[in-house]
Amino acid sequence: MNRMCLEPYAATYLDKFYCIFDEMMREMTGAAMSCSISHNFILQMIPHHRAAIAMSHNILQYTSNRSLQDIASGIITEQTQGIADMEKILDFCGGYENTQEELCIYLSKVNAVMNRMFHKMSHACATNQVNCDFMREMIPHHEGAVEMSKTALQFSICPQLVSILDTIISSQERGIIQMQNLMKCLGCEP
Repeated sequence: MNRMCLEPYAATYLDKFYCIFDEMMREMTGAAMSCSISHNFILQMIPHHRAAIAMSHNILQYTSNRSLQDIASGIITEQTQGIADMEKILDFCGGYENTQEELCIYLSKVNAVMNRMFHKMSHACATNQVNCDFMREMIPHHEGAVEMSKTALQFSICPQLVSILDTIISSQERGIIQMQNLMKCLGCEP
């Protein structure tokens, strides 16, 4: 939809989304990489989680749909806990170093995942149905977290990070299914 055709509330919602999105992209791509895949993953996933929390707070200002309110509230709760869990192990996991070859392969894979996610999120259809817009934006965001987590699991990583990655994968795959089902119920076009 042409931005000029958006209702004021939808334009305001979208402006805030892009502000959050741009900050997430800057922080994820600008994270200072080290010799530890575990450390690098955490440094990039924390701003990813922070963005999901901010995007969820954003939609909660506009939606009266109880199912979507529950999804957004769940994202806030789960990802706030996820940030706390990652911050607790960041220093310890930073000492868990990888080879240059592993780092190069990991960075190549994770950069491809992030670029796909950024592209899908920034090209999500913008309409006056902000409920649908949020899910079209959040599904690729969740998919990015799942792919980043699965990528990290292919390498030698800090043992304390493994359970966090498993939690990200299971919770965000569940969230993707919930949003896909709600999109069908609401008649959202993909």
